[in-house]
Amino acid sequence: MARRPSASKLYTRTGDLGETALFGGGRVPKDHPRVEAYGSVDELNSTLGVAVSFIRQRRAAAALQAIQNELFNVGSELASESGPRAEKGRMFADAEAKIAGLERLIDEYDAKVPRLRTFILPSGSRAGALLHLARGACRRAERAVVRLSRQEEVNPQIVVYLNRLSDLLFVLARYVNKAARKPETPWRKG
Repeated sequence: MARRPSASKLYTRTGDLGETALFGGGRVPKDHPRVEAYGSVDELNSTLGVAVSFIRQRRAAAALQAIQNELFNVGSELASESGPRAEKGRMFADAEAKIAGLERLIDEYDAKVPRLRTFILPSGSRAGALLHLARGACRRAERAVVRLSRQEEVNPQIVVYLNRLSDLLFVLARYVNKAARKPETPWRKG
């Protein structure tokens, strides 16, 4: 009987001593700001995946899935070594158009929800609450990328993209809550 070729293994054991490989071949400690930045983007992407599973509005869900794909590009670029080789391997391409696309979505969905008169608590439907959670993860990713940019060269458009994305997630949370007829909970001072 013929033996089946062995499948590639998920584990490599190369990170067992607390280091990980970057695209381009370099290695850094797992607590390096670069790893923190792309790890935070990965966490955001996973959080969005959970939120999308609860969103009933097809257009909004499709937009978020396209954003998830783009977050892989962002994470790949952040996981690449900096320097001249990084410029050639930019995965987050045509950033200005992608940021403009986020701004169009923000304007579109903001026009569909009531004007805010006070701060609101992150809550509502499952999808809305998860989008608020994703917004928090997005802000953390943005902070991690800013922290990395103080030490190493980072595509500055990534920070802009994450900043706009957090705004979009906020307005989408409001939109899906409205569609689900879940009232917003105003923040009460004191």
